Amino acid sequence: MDRRVLTLCLAAAWMLTANAFPHSFLGQYKGLPYRDIRYHDGPQKVPGRVMCAYYDLGGEGVAYHDTDPQNRGSGGLNPADGSYLNEFRIHEGVDTSYTKFDRTPVPIDDNPFDKTVPPRDLLYVGWTEPGEWFNMTVNAAHAGTYGADFLYTSNRGGTVSIDVNGKDATGPLQVSTTYDPADPVAWRQWHHWNLASQLFKVRFRKGRNVLTVHILTGGNMNLAYFDFKRVH
Repeated sequence: MDRRVLTLCLAAAWMLTANAFPHSFLGQYKGLPYRDIRYHDGPQKVPGRVMCAYYDLGGEGVAYHDTDPQNRGSGGLNPADGSYLNEFRIHEGVDTSYTKFDRTPVPIDDNPFDKTVPPRDLLYVGWTEPGEWFNMTVNAAHAGTYGADFLYTSNRGGTVSIDVNGKDATGPLQVSTTYDPADPVAWRQWHHWNLASQLFKVRFRKGRNVLTVHILTGGNMNLAYFDFKRVH
């Protein structure tokens, strides 16, 4: 093929791709990967641990939807005191908190009713309600299918679903309750941590992807992280 013709064909193909891309979810999405004074690595990395509390920047209706504009963790349960953890994303609607160890006289997140002991000072999304959602931008090292372990608590059980790049990738996922009638402290039912192994599998394209976590039923779950491993 004549080089000039080949160049024109390649240019035409590029124009078709460029014109189509803005109409895709990734082309239209205005959210940005989370960054702050402590976390500034850009998109979260897959394979690896994807933190729910590092949901995207962009605000209500872009990066997340929450049923009320107040963060009931930062500045609420955790009084504003100038500390990073107590004031984490304090002015955003998604409710965030962190695991608390060595509290007396009643242990909180390092309690004997944990199914698995979470990391200390681990940030998480909580106070979830049906209809809420949030986005997380990730960067996949390779295209492929990835399985996710899920660290969470759930007083009553419920269902969630996961979108990848604007499309439902899992359907409803059952989240088992972590309620334990043996715990005599009623409010601590929200602090029984569990690790759901391979809760779901999704396929990522290489590079940038956007995950959307939807709370479908149940609510009142604490969502800490998804630990992604490539399965094939």
